[in-house]
Amino acid sequence: MYSNLIMTDIMKKIAIVLASFTVLGMLASCDKQLAVQNTNNQTTYDFGNTEADLQEALIACYNRIRLEGTFARVGYMHDVVRGDETWNPQNAWYLAADHLNSDSNYDVTDQWIWRDCFHVVNRCNFVISKIEKGAFTGEKIDQIYGQALFLRALAYYTLATYYQTVPLFTDYAQYGTLETIYAANVPQDEIFDQIEKDLLKAMELLPSRDKGGEWAKGRATSGAAAGYLARAYMFRHNYAEALAVLKDILSTADGGNEKYGHYELMADYGANFREGADENNAESLFEVQFMDYGTGGVDEEWTPVNISSNATQGHALEANFGPGSLGGWGDVSMSNWLYNLFKAEKCTDGRLDPRLYWTAITYEPEYDTYTGVASAAYPGGDPRANVAFTQPINNLICTNNDNGGIAIAKHTNARNNLYASVVTGLHCGVNVRLMRYSDVLLRAAECENELNGPANAVQYINKVRARVALAPLATTGWTKETLFEQIANVERPKEFGCENGRGIDLIRWGFFYSDARLAQIAEHSRYIFDKDRTLPVTTKNLSASEATDDSFSSYYQKGHEYFPMFQGTRNANPNLTGNSANNNTDNGAAWIEKYGTTLHLTVAE
Repeated sequence: MYSNLIMTDIMKKIAIVLASFTVLGMLASCDKQLAVQNTNNQTTYDFGNTEADLQEALIACYNRIRLEGTFARVGYMHDVVRGDETWNPQNAWYLAADHLNSDSNYDVTDQWIWRDCFHVVNRCNFVISKIEKGAFTGEKIDQIYGQALFLRALAYYTLATYYQTVPLFTDYAQYGTLETIYAANVPQDEIFDQIEKDLLKAMELLPSRDKGGEWAKGRATSGAAAGYLARAYMFRHNYAEALAVLKDILSTADGGNEKYGHYELMADYGANFREGADENNAESLFEVQFMDYGTGGVDEEWTPVNISSNATQGHALEANFGPGSLGGWGDVSMSNWLYNLFKAEKCTDGRLDPRLYWTAITYEPEYDTYTGVASAAYPGGDPRANVAFTQPINNLICTNNDNGGIAIAKHTNARNNLYASVVTGLHCGVNVRLMRYSDVLLRAAECENELNGPANAVQYINKVRARVALAPLATTGWTKETLFEQIANVERPKEFGCENGRGIDLIRWGFFYSDARLAQIAEHSRYIFDKDRTLPVTTKNLSASEATDDSFSSYYQKGHEYFPMFQGTRNANPNLTGNSANNNTDNGAAWIEKYGTTLHLTVAE
């Protein structure tokens, strides 16, 4: 009994002690709680502090260049329709961009591209700021850093060439307060200064594609950074700096240094537009990776974030370009002018320029004579034999919901024989090549011509012509002006026809600031609009009286070679001032004063 009382007393004392600890713990918890991290609710403050985190964040940066406003649809297409190689009589999304007269209230044109490019900038800034302010070291960190710098430069290159003047964010901390996130836009030159700075650093940090592995399968490399640096230099007419970079990219076989890895032209021009083994080939400096994956519906495919695990990983360029008769939307047609450039000159073996086949979905009678055997343009056999998706010339496959025009083959599967029709939605898996080695060669030719005249420039042009078995240009008989005309209005359109970049070229050359040049590109873009599809399709070059209209002379408003900032964005950020498109300001006088040249503004005969 006694022992039981003692035991009871001891247990009471223990209970009192434990209770005291509990109370003390509760009192202490008022000042400091146990820190338990919810791994499913991470923030930017506790993420990005390890190499593994940064690798994941970098993948998120790459994912943003695959949005509709970057290169999966409208972001890519807006520069295509801004040029003179295409026309758009049907889709309201691209009509103002084609006519260069947007009123800044249509959000697809003026908001999506801005929004999605800044998605890229913001995510890259997260990675860059974590590295620059952290204690990271090592080769892999340098590679992450270099890729983020390249992707940020790519986004700003698009923003500066589309919107002229935009806010400049280089530190993730700028998103921390309303005072800094509502930033004012800065002059275009300041944006290009940052682009060049980022690319120069990326060139130092990144390996070349020769390293193999993922570096040869789509990651940004030193060669990609160098290629875009040359583009940035040329936009501001810094031709000497651009040529030095281009020569470092050029293959030793082409008189270059291969400082940033080995590149070469693919023997088959079509290899640049096919899915599968031809993607990320030796001609590609940088391409956006796409694949047709998943079964996502409209909500999963078309949202700005596209985060569904069932969403596709493809692009909608095929749907934009593909004709209605093959299941596409047929939003854009190729100009008759570009079609006839291809038809004006045949290969040395008498066949058609193979680039026509890969650029336009047309039936050409010559294709019936091709047997698939080797030719000068196709040493491995001509794929134009047994051409898929062709109809007789008097029933040429049309686009724009049968409103007329020549259908475009690039960025579609129309020439790949993979499917029975083109596909709609974000389903096309053909990688979009943003920069190819042929661009390096033709830019080297342009820079040589600008700096030293035609003597050394023609050799680079002839490299590109030789790939498609066109006779070499004569090395003599050119003036600086006539060779520029050949580059700008023959060689580049045939090599890059209906690809993103022509609109940017027209701006950097000053074609919008000369009555003669405006008349020229208006002539290039003449079309016949056949709403009821009652007229036979014509592929001939159209006179002003024969054409329904063109994309420039009746519509173009001064300053609208750039796209206006969306009015809703300006309303939300009172620090933004409008660009030339918002204010209908003519950029011509400032451009001419800055570059002081008439070479581009005069049409050479």
